[in-house]
Order: sequence, then C-alpha cells, then structure tokens
Amino acid sequence: FSSCFSDTGTKPPESGIFGFMINISALLGVITMYIRYLLIEKQNESSHFVRSSCNVFSLCIGLMGCIGMCIVATFQELSVPSVHDIGALVAFGSGVVYITLQSIISYKSCPQWNTYFVCHIRMAISVISCIAFIPMIVFASQISMTKIDWTPGEK
Repeated sequence: FSSCFSDTGTKPPESGIFGFMINISALLGVITMYIRYLLIEKQNESSHFVRSSCNVFSLCIGLMGCIGMCIVATFQELSVPSVHDIGALVAFGSGVVYITLQSIISYKSCPQWNTYFVCHIRMAISVISCIAFIPMIVFASQISMTKIDWTPGEK
C-alpha cells in the first residue's frame, strides 16, 4: 500500500503537490496530537488516571510518526528509496504504537472522561492497525521496485 501511495508523488508536478499535502497532513497531525496531550493533562489533574510520563511518551511517539510523514514527503520513492522507506516505516510504526497507547489511555479514563463505546472503537482501530502492519512489513521487504513505468510483457 505504501508503495502505491508513494507512486503518486514520484514525478513532477504531482511530486510537489504530494509533498506539500503530506507535510500539511503531518502539521495537522502534530496539532491534533498536541491538543489531545493537553486535554489528557487537564483531565488528569483531577482524576490521576494515567502517569504524566505515559502521556508525554505517547505524544513523542505520535510526533515521530509525523516526522516520518515529512521524510516520506521530502525524499521521493525513486530518488532516495532507502530514506523514503525508513520514513514510511517510522510513520506507520509510530502510528500503530500511538493509537494503541491512546486506546489504553482512553480505557484508563473510563467512565469519567470516555464512554466504553469510544474505547472499544479506538481499540478496534488499534487491533486492525497492528494486524495490517505485519503484512505491510513482510510484503514491503519482498518488493524490489526500481522504476515506475512498465511496458507490456514485464512482470
């Protein structure tokens, strides 16, 4: 999936739009994660449902994912494939860890700050993300794509 997604940004002018939009998405992700961090800190002042260090750790993991997105946007798939792939691995891996940590924090804040329904939805997304991450790694390691344009008859 990552490769197909990155293929859209390998040639100009698409590469410029791709990079710009990914960087905007990463910025919006940073803002969202920081607001979530502040919200948990504020709720935690009265309830003490999670250690502050866990909240900080979750924020740092989320920010790492956003940095990975910026790396993917900056280093094109065919120009610098190893850096691009490392950025994608950091983005997807950090995303899985972040959503899992946020799911755990949500459960710890129940029932005062969250409903169990919201917690179950977050945990379902976490489980699906974890399950999807494993085949992504396995199949990505088996791809040796070095070009984007294919001619008839090629594998």
